[in-house]
Amino acid sequence: MSIFEQHLDRNPANHVPLSPVSFLLRAARIYGSRVAVIDGARRITYAQFLERARRLASSLAATGVGVGDTVAIMAPNTPEMLEAHYAVPMLGAVLCAINIRLDAAAIEFILRHSEAKVVLTDRAFASVMAQAVDGLGLLVVDIDDPQATGGERMDGPRPATSVDYEALLAAGDPTHPVRLPDDEWQAIALNYTSGTTGNPKGVVVHHRGAYLNACANALTFGLSPRSVYLWTLPMFHCNGWTYTWAVTLAGGTHVCLRRVDPAEIFAAIATHGVTHMCGAPVVLSMLIHA
Repeated sequence: MSIFEQHLDRNPANHVPLSPVSFLLRAARIYGSRVAVIDGARRITYAQFLERARRLASSLAATGVGVGDTVAIMAPNTPEMLEAHYAVPMLGAVLCAINIRLDAAAIEFILRHSEAKVVLTDRAFASVMAQAVDGLGLLVVDIDDPQATGGERMDGPRPATSVDYEALLAAGDPTHPVRLPDDEWQAIALNYTSGTTGNPKGVVVHHRGAYLNACANALTFGLSPRSVYLWTLPMFHCNGWTYTWAVTLAGGTHVCLRRVDPAEIFAAIATHGVTHMCGAPVVLSMLIHA
């Protein structure tokens, strides 16, 4: 046996599993007072971002969510969606971000197939979610985004098992321990296709893959602490192509945007000094023709 294979086992001093959860810990430590998230008039610093993620993790753990469990979320590009990308995996649980354009049947299939224990849902989708969760017995957490317009605020009947997101956070522990996975091969996210040719197909992402892809995005896209990233790309698409984690890695600022509207995009660019954004060709065409 080679001398390099003796007495050189992994230990806490020389090995840490790769996980993008660590990006938020680092950002809060280095850039704690810097604005991490902008959502209309809301400003959330990195220190507050970490605290809110810890509160969410604590409250989810209190409901019985643990390692290997699935937590689903159906929301547009909001701070709550970002928070879930850190709170859920810091419990060792798996985040399943659902396409907001799906119908109740597809959503129900995803919730059943993923074996979700909890679903976080923006109130804009209350009607379709109520149909999807009927009979599933899931805990439903309602997100009431202050940026939602009147037409997006669905005040229909809520499932009996629903609770309010902010109330859930208020009951959480702001010092809840941040847990990195024991094995970086552990699942961090589960994403589904739209199911256009049958039932949706699920794809699993692990902590190592998410970490490395986020690093590659930050390097290739030139993200830095001075970057201001506008969320025109849906976060539910492959976890925002891992920019949900890459922007935090760089210590940049996330600018949330509920809807892809040229007027709102141009206003956000001018107001916040946006340096980066992503989008499909249709988004760029909208901007050109606006």
